[in-house]
Amino acid sequence: MTALVLPVLAAVGVFYLYTAMVFGWRGVGLAPSVGRTVRRTDRVNEWLVQAGLGGIRIRDFAAVMVLLFVVGTAVIFAVFGAIVPALAVGTFAATFPLASYRVRRANRRAAAQDAWPRLIEEIRILTASLGRSIPQALFDVGQRAPDELRPAFDAAHREWLISTDFARTLTVLKAGLADPTADATCETLLVAHTVGGNDLDRRLEALAEDRIHDTQGRKDARAKQAGARFARRFVLFVPFGMAIAGMSVGDGREAFSSATGQLLTLVAVLLVIGCWAWAGQVLRVPEEERVFFE
Repeated sequence: MTALVLPVLAAVGVFYLYTAMVFGWRGVGLAPSVGRTVRRTDRVNEWLVQAGLGGIRIRDFAAVMVLLFVVGTAVIFAVFGAIVPALAVGTFAATFPLASYRVRRANRRAAAQDAWPRLIEEIRILTASLGRSIPQALFDVGQRAPDELRPAFDAAHREWLISTDFARTLTVLKAGLADPTADATCETLLVAHTVGGNDLDRRLEALAEDRIHDTQGRKDARAKQAGARFARRFVLFVPFGMAIAGMSVGDGREAFSSATGQLLTLVAVLLVIGCWAWAGQVLRVPEEERVFFE
């Protein structure tokens, strides 16, 4: 009976994992409503753009997760001979691309947060002191932007050369950057370009100062969390090492493959995963939400 139930549960888990990543489905139904699927797929695409993976298809990302699930399950089963803990560890291994994405996304957003105060200040100087037009100042600054941001500025510049529609150009830029500060800056420039006025210099100066304070606060928070983040990673390796050492004591591998051994190992794996996820939530620095985007 167990030999039949476990493969079925594994297949169902792979189905829900694949459809969640590829189509953005949630819940236990065979398919969600079309509207919710589109919105969630757009959200996943935005996350990939923020991680610098905008050219990667969601289904390719999900295929890597499924592969890691299979490999992780096979490795743990080969070591311990216990199928239930192997499935749990395989599921956890399938989340590694998500963790990698989150690290890339955090690094890319940190680089953007560091760069935007300087970029805003340069735009202010070019428009107020040197008399450049707002679009020209934006594209000149974009050429000196960090490598992570430059492709979005290049795409926006191409759109401007083709259409000379500044609103449409800024829409392309905001889509390529997917950053709250970029959204606020673009909307400020759009209003000034469309309506005009003499207060652009003051507004950009206030925006740059606000971004400096926000960036410094986030850096201080991450610095204070450095030790806790190291301990969180270290905790993953200690239980696995203890399990390997336990194989040389008593019945060793046979103890892990017994019904009681599988149950206790599963509980231990779930506790480690739960503590890992809980610690990640506690250490998470609040992120700004995008407001001015389509």
